[in-house]
Amino acid sequence: MSPDDWILDIQNLFIDYRTKRGNLHAVHDASLRIRPGESVAVIGESGCGKTTLAASIVKMLPLNADIRSGSITYKPRKGKSVSIHSSSEQTMRTLRWSEIVMMFQASQSSFNPVTKIYTQFLDTARAHRMKLTSQQVLKRSRELLELVYLNGDAVLNSYPHELSGGMKQRTLIALSLLLDPQLIILDEPTTALDLITQKRILLLLNSLRKSHNFSMIFITHDLGIVTQLADRVVTMYAGAVVEDSPSSEFFADPKHPYSVGLLRAIPKLNAAFEHLYSIPGSTPDLVRRIDGCLFSPRCEHSHDRCLREVPQLRSVGGHRLAACHLYEEVTV
Repeated sequence: MSPDDWILDIQNLFIDYRTKRGNLHAVHDASLRIRPGESVAVIGESGCGKTTLAASIVKMLPLNADIRSGSITYKPRKGKSVSIHSSSEQTMRTLRWSEIVMMFQASQSSFNPVTKIYTQFLDTARAHRMKLTSQQVLKRSRELLELVYLNGDAVLNSYPHELSGGMKQRTLIALSLLLDPQLIILDEPTTALDLITQKRILLLLNSLRKSHNFSMIFITHDLGIVTQLADRVVTMYAGAVVEDSPSSEFFADPKHPYSVGLLRAIPKLNAAFEHLYSIPGSTPDLVRRIDGCLFSPRCEHSHDRCLREVPQLRSVGGHRLAACHLYEEVTV
């Protein structure tokens, strides 16, 4: 695949939140590319900037957030590339749902509780001026619901509270496919679902991605999900992308020390409680200015250069990137 064959290109993105203590640097010099039909997992501890990065793609950041610098460029299926970071709300309304869909964490609650499901499919179609009659929209809605193993007629005529959590999640997936988007972003897609329903959702997402040829970014803490869904794994730490690797290579040989720590922290069935591993230390205060590598206070490989110089994301062989001085010539 050509290096220029991408649909989303994020380069050197900085996002701050305005707080009473000062600017919180939620995303720090993050770069990421998504290719057609690709599934990318974004992993990392809570507060590392995963959701902020994802929300910036659809320009749905909180009011106290600012994109300080960097670029987000999207290539629609038709027409010219769009600079999302500088786009108007009107432009973004045409892209959301029709080109890019984001399903936020616990997004089952996004359904209007006082209207039946069919009205929410119709409203989505009307809002984006879908060139179909109401009957045609409902026919497509039934087909999509049956595609996610639901009874189309029964679900369309139900209120959200009449559906289980797993049914609402699958209904939302069907709704997200109504306008045939090119990119779907999922924030913790299996949160609050039982293990059997999680398994069904994962199999379903994989099947739909192949049959409908959309790209997918999903945010998760569950590395078990990553092994089943991701072509590529992007690790974030303290707002920065520190590793970007094909999934199989990531699990076989993680490059960044933080990625190594995340994999070591996965509990083993035969391990005693006292042998469970956790990464020492804690995440940095993102309001304070920190020189050098943000992970260096917790890293067993840290040396003088790490304390004074921020490592850049660069090739470490093959299709792999890492931001670590271990893979550079150290000149102290």
